[in-house]
Amino acid sequence: MSALPHALDAVSGIVGPRWVRRRRAERETYASDGLPTLHALPAAVVLPASREEVVRVIRVLAHHGVPFVPRGAGTGLSGGALADPDAILLVLTRLDRILAIEPDDRRAVVEPGVVNARLSRAALPYGLQYAPDPSSQAACTIGGNVAENAGGPHCLKYGVTTNHILELDVVLPDGTEVVLGSPGGEAWGPDLVGLFVGSEGTFGVATAITVRLVPLAPAVRTLLADFDALRPAGEAVSAIIASGVVPAALEMMDRNCIRAVEASIYRAGYPTDAAAVLLVELDGRTDAAVADTAREVEQLLRAAGARQVAVAREARERERLWQGRKKAFGALGRLSPDLIVQDAVVPRTALPDVLEAIDAIGQRLGLTVSNVFHAGDGNLHPNITFDRRDAAERARVEQAAAEIMEVCLAAGGTITGEHGVGRDKLRYMPAMFDATTLGAMRDVRRAFDRAERANPGKVIPVHACREWRTGGWADGRSSDSTASPSAHPPTRPPAGAVSVEGGT
Repeated sequence: MSALPHALDAVSGIVGPRWVRRRRAERETYASDGLPTLHALPAAVVLPASREEVVRVIRVLAHHGVPFVPRGAGTGLSGGALADPDAILLVLTRLDRILAIEPDDRRAVVEPGVVNARLSRAALPYGLQYAPDPSSQAACTIGGNVAENAGGPHCLKYGVTTNHILELDVVLPDGTEVVLGSPGGEAWGPDLVGLFVGSEGTFGVATAITVRLVPLAPAVRTLLADFDALRPAGEAVSAIIASGVVPAALEMMDRNCIRAVEASIYRAGYPTDAAAVLLVELDGRTDAAVADTAREVEQLLRAAGARQVAVAREARERERLWQGRKKAFGALGRLSPDLIVQDAVVPRTALPDVLEAIDAIGQRLGLTVSNVFHAGDGNLHPNITFDRRDAAERARVEQAAAEIMEVCLAAGGTITGEHGVGRDKLRYMPAMFDATTLGAMRDVRRAFDRAERANPGKVIPVHACREWRTGGWADGRSSDSTASPSAHPPTRPPAGAVSVEGGT
């Protein structure tokens, strides 16, 4: 901590005193992200305005050994953008320029603070769009999307963030500048862009991001199907995917969510007596082809038990239906002071059982759990509404979150689809990965950040790692580690293991 005041004085000389926030009230603004149960007050908040300032600031922090946490708009939902009292929060929202749109090459170059929806608006006159469309796209930034490998409703067909990033200008935690990838999207050697996307700020800071743009589909249909139970709605999802149809989007909302939306300013005309609705969007090159696919999907929905299937053909109708889906989290905020949005992925065929299990968890613990999620790829988002001022209720929320993760893992799923591990899900990592695998992940991180100063304490539970050192495997786990007890250290490192001198 003794080096911190000197580092902040030097940083103030780079970005200007106005852009270094030291007062407690200013730091409190950044003490949480979109997850209300975690709170951490950073040592200071620094807001650089250019790539050059980012480079100089990071070099100063490296010189003084001060850890830092990159942050975008703070819409993340895993506590990944929180900094402890010994760390600097490096907020990148002032780097908000669209540097280039190149319609002939179907790409754009942006700074990390560019808001997601703004990029698509800028590409619209060229008949192009940036496909990843998280529900927070009106606020979240491209840099944050890169950090979390964000998804969105239309990523079922078009792919998540990693499928749309071509090149990254990156400042490593020691201040070194590197370029990953290429403007043409070809990986020259290992796919370092794919490695960096989703690294949650632990590898460094992207100061310029070259993204792929895709053409807008000439023909679009959006179907709204409603069901009198969750199970047939889940079975309908599997039936559509099994048929070979790949919708642009396939989203589900349950009764609690439907009613919250319809009672808000975002009402979209969903039937409030339904147990679940499915939004199915289809797109293609011609109206005739999309209409044929829509008829096929409607038959599948009705065969699965849909009560009604409405088809929106006009842009205004589609926008209204999607407004309800995209603003569902805001609508749920009317139910209680606080909201936790969980994030897990399960096989589509497991959706009916998992949804029923989640409903049972909520009822047993006396909690309201509302589901709105990317059904097409099994990416669940159970939303738990609560009041964090009630300690007993908050404890039940934590228990419910843990039980939901257990159910998803037991079904063959994963602990996150797009919201990241951050700090919130560190506790679940040893349930998915053995100590040797976690150690390999940590070695990869150290290839980018030897001192582990970038976003420390996130993603990898250090106590649960077994690491390869020169001469053999070293067990870095503490005595209370929850790493898999069945994981035994091999006598030699597996193929591809990274040799680390010394270790922890």
